[in-house]
Amino acid sequence: MRHIPEVRRRRLGDELRKLRQSASLTSGETARLLGWHQSKVSRIETGVSGVKDEDLAALLDALGISDPQLRALLSALAGTSSGGPGWWMAYGGVIPPQYRDFISLESQARTARTLETSVVPGLLQTSSYARAVTRAALEGLPAATVDSLVDVRLARQEVLRAAKPLELHAVLDEAVLRREVGGPEVMRDQLRTLSLLAALPHVRLQVLPFSAGGYIGLTGPFVIFSFPHITDLDLVVLDHLTNSLYLERKEDLEAYCAAFRTMQAHALSPKDSLDLIAGIGDGA
Repeated sequence: MRHIPEVRRRRLGDELRKLRQSASLTSGETARLLGWHQSKVSRIETGVSGVKDEDLAALLDALGISDPQLRALLSALAGTSSGGPGWWMAYGGVIPPQYRDFISLESQARTARTLETSVVPGLLQTSSYARAVTRAALEGLPAATVDSLVDVRLARQEVLRAAKPLELHAVLDEAVLRREVGGPEVMRDQLRTLSLLAALPHVRLQVLPFSAGGYIGLTGPFVIFSFPHITDLDLVVLDHLTNSLYLERKEDLEAYCAAFRTMQAHALSPKDSLDLIAGIGDGA
């Protein structure tokens, strides 16, 4: 069983405890149903330890949880393959555990709210742009590894084409549009692709123009994930060069959600944002 971020273990434990209480079962009764020691149930519910694939499936069966989406989400939080192995597991030798965790959360989320201050969000990148970003951010990688990382980036974009697609709300600093990544032709193609994707009904794209001056998100990019079925499970992810930081405290979530609303209010409207993108693309 691989390492799972503590924030996810605690969140999973909280939800399993609520489901057990809704089923009117004590931890001792649940343990007896499963043939476990009560301490095992307690360790899982408090997030002290993770849970194996087969144990999570058995626990959800004992609690009467049959909804496939809820089971899949809980499996994603647990980092198990109970809902079927994610496609990203095939890239286990290329992408680090933190990135696999991020992708598993993204694949189960209902909504993603993201601020980007330097580059186009991964879900909206073209292959050429993704390749240029990867080469610049991770210098010296073998060509085959770069190819695999680009494949992963493009495969992630399937969440926007699913039957129930991810709702993406993206706020981009104008610098994202003007930073020439990969050369003029790569950038022109990327800007055209942004315009096409922004026209999708489940994608809302806004640009924070230079004229807006300083703003609260200047300290760095972030993503807020929201999930179906489970309330109060919003999760903030801060991406760093070698790691990802998960924020779960209510105060942190409220601060980032409020910051995102503020940036949306100061950003150009989706229509004006598209006009700006088109204008920059024409001049590129």
